[in-house]
Amino acid sequence: MKVFYTAKSYSTNETKSGQLSVKDERDLAIQLRSEGFILTSFKELEEEKKDGIKASFFDRFYKVSLKDKLMFTRNLGVMVASGLPLSKAISNLAEQTQNKNFIKILNGIQEELQKGVPFADCLTKYPEVFNELFVNMVRVGESSGNLEEILVILALQLEKEHELMSKVKGAMMYPMVIIIAMIGVGILMMMYVVPQITGVFKDMNADLPAQTKFIIAASDFFQNNPLMVFGGLIIFGLGIKFILGTGSGKKLLGLISINTPFIKNIVTKVNCARFSRIYSSLIRSGVSVVETLKILSRTLTNHYYKVALEKAVEEIQKGIPLSKIIYNEKKIFPILVPQMIEVGEETGKTEVILQKLAEFYEEEVNQLTKNLSSIIEPVIMIIIGSAVGFFAVSILQPMYSVMQNIK
Repeated sequence: MKVFYTAKSYSTNETKSGQLSVKDERDLAIQLRSEGFILTSFKELEEEKKDGIKASFFDRFYKVSLKDKLMFTRNLGVMVASGLPLSKAISNLAEQTQNKNFIKILNGIQEELQKGVPFADCLTKYPEVFNELFVNMVRVGESSGNLEEILVILALQLEKEHELMSKVKGAMMYPMVIIIAMIGVGILMMMYVVPQITGVFKDMNADLPAQTKFIIAASDFFQNNPLMVFGGLIIFGLGIKFILGTGSGKKLLGLISINTPFIKNIVTKVNCARFSRIYSSLIRSGVSVVETLKILSRTLTNHYYKVALEKAVEEIQKGIPLSKIIYNEKKIFPILVPQMIEVGEETGKTEVILQKLAEFYEEEVNQLTKNLSSIIEPVIMIIIGSAVGFFAVSILQPMYSVMQNIK
């Protein structure tokens, strides 16, 4: 079973809390005693995720965006800091929210709070909205009594995350629109334009080049099987999405992204920015280094960063400094990252140093995304020009031969 516990060390008067997966209460007490702590209270969390507010089919279309979570966190921090009870603050925010799914979630949280359930435990029922990073920081805030300060840190973290992801998505929007438009125009031409042009070749029984025969065959297939074409595109898209959701797919995507020349630069800087800011935020909130790295390994999406951080957890527990561990991951962490971490370890200001490092990489991503369209445009023009040239040669060459024969 999974439990949330509180424990106390009577030798140092230190208290701690957290989540653990144990067999029973006795197993939990034994684990804590081995660490020098005595169990003071615990609560089983195993079934809580299943008891959340049930959403209807249509609520799936009202996903809680990063911007929604940012506004919620920022406003909640202001309300809590002004002295408003947490339950009342959540109720007020539910009334102000436009997202139907988020309203249901906030109402569910408010009901649990009125029953005396800790805020962090309420959030664990909605892992698709409040990830492990969010829940752990809130739990630390509740345990230490400075929830309003933690909410300010969380709001800043979400704001920077939103800005970073918006820049990357905005930069990728232009090439995606062009590619989709190219595919759409190509299909329409194959179905409606090419048959009008190539009909004359069939009537004259002309000897056609291989590329022209290919275009005519493709056009006939598109024209005679429109449902199969569009169905195939949909199945292809869903198949790609499914494959990328598997472990092997994520590993392949990660491998491609860190080895493709220009994409590698963006992926590295985005992940380094996220790593630095999340690490800084968690350490500032009072989360241990080991727990921080565990959360990071489950937060960063690239497979190779996940693996590197999982290895780092094991190395840290052996007493190896984080900077030395990161030095050995030169393929995914630029040399600046371990150097800055080393400075932070020597000065005792790791969270401050990493916050500055996050700002540096966020600005690097900003500059890269600004220049992305100017880099991609020539590539797109070459692809379009090649496609148009192939089509023109395939159609005009036999037409020219036919005209020569007529003369």
